[in-house]
Amino acid sequence: MTQTRWGLIGAGWIATKAIAPAMHAVTDAIVQAVASRDLNRAEALNPVTVYESYEALISDPLVDAVYISLPNHLHCQWSVAALNAGKHVLCEKPFAMNVGEVEMMIQASHNNDRLLVEAVWSRWHPRMTRMIDYVKAGKIGDIVSIDTSFTFPASIDENYRAQPAMGGGALYDVGVYPLHAIAALIGDDAQVEIENCDVHMGPTGVDLTTKWQMRINGSITANGLASFEMPENQSLIVRGEKESIELVGADAFTSWHAASTLRVGKQSENFEATDPYMLMIENFGKRIRGEESWVLSLETSQSVAKMLEQLQRFG
Repeated sequence: MTQTRWGLIGAGWIATKAIAPAMHAVTDAIVQAVASRDLNRAEALNPVTVYESYEALISDPLVDAVYISLPNHLHCQWSVAALNAGKHVLCEKPFAMNVGEVEMMIQASHNNDRLLVEAVWSRWHPRMTRMIDYVKAGKIGDIVSIDTSFTFPASIDENYRAQPAMGGGALYDVGVYPLHAIAALIGDDAQVEIENCDVHMGPTGVDLTTKWQMRINGSITANGLASFEMPENQSLIVRGEKESIELVGADAFTSWHAASTLRVGKQSENFEATDPYMLMIENFGKRIRGEESWVLSLETSQSVAKMLEQLQRFG
């Protein structure tokens, strides 16, 4: 297989603006098929084939891998269905609604010997990779604290993000980015204790703001904030015994086609504009072809799912 033939389930904003363009730009990827209720949007992604049903897409023998960009409550169902149909799966974040669903997805991946990855695209950004490498190499000393946030004033009326049963709310939508950053910095086996979690619920029953404080391995404080109603802000600051390291600018998690900066102590390192979606697609394709690559581990996705559940129970 010289190219990964992709099938996209869902043709919403992410698929239209980010995923399909990245796949068209990657030399070893092809948009083989798109399945959507809106055939016009599906056709606009320029696939070889358009399907009206998700079942038809995952049954297509010409599709090697499936990208799932459906509302959160459908991630588990269609990931498992695609894996059982013999497809590799790259699924939008959050991976699923709870730990139990994540475990079902992982079991289907193992049973069918197919790659399953959560599409936390910010983890493929070279700036984020460098930050994690610096921390793990001890450049800032032992971690003392992590402060992270992702907030913006969102209009979620008549949107699945306003519906609890569909996995709506700020924590699921934007809180996943800070949680994945925390997981990357502390490791999958860290002991996480929720010390405080304040939630402001909206009229439809989803959290509009979730603010938390964690104690990690008994010594690290991790503060996080996710909000649909606060001014736009993204930040990630890690303080160590020697010095601090932080992602500079308003795009700590969503730097995309723009130059960015990492600050370590008083020193700054600049990164050229890049497309992390392309890097994610490229690395996924290489992995299923047996080539050297990096993809987000299922263990990390499990640890983040556990943190999400802990926050929801505490809040």
